[in-house]
Amino acid sequence: MKNYFNTDFSGNLFVVSAPSGAGKTSLLKALLQRMDNIIMSTSHTTRQARKGEIDGQDYFFVSKTTFEQMIAENAFLEYAHVFGNYYGTSFQAVEEQLQQGTDVILEIDWQGAEKVKKVCQPVS
Repeated sequence: MKNYFNTDFSGNLFVVSAPSGAGKTSLLKALLQRMDNIIMSTSHTTRQARKGEIDGQDYFFVSKTTFEQMIAENAFLEYAHVFGNYYGTSFQAVEEQLQQGTDVILEIDWQGAEKVKKVCQPVS
């Protein structure tokens, strides 16, 4: 598994995690309107797109087979299976932004936050 702690990126990775309904989305929308050079990470999901959602902007909508292949290839920084669908953050999507010096915010549940925390720990 990759370890971000010892990687030299010019961007920073931030994790915002709280229970559903706590106001994460509202907080982050306000932050993104006020700050430059910071983005929300776009997650992959196996659920169907809802009306008005755009592939690659709201989520990367993929099949269950594709998602499970990505799991097998260790392509995710974090992922979870929730209510019959997969959701996850790919290493590649985050790395590309961090390498360009863009700060990245992950809006994820507590399980995903725990996984990210493990990946970002220093190697002894």
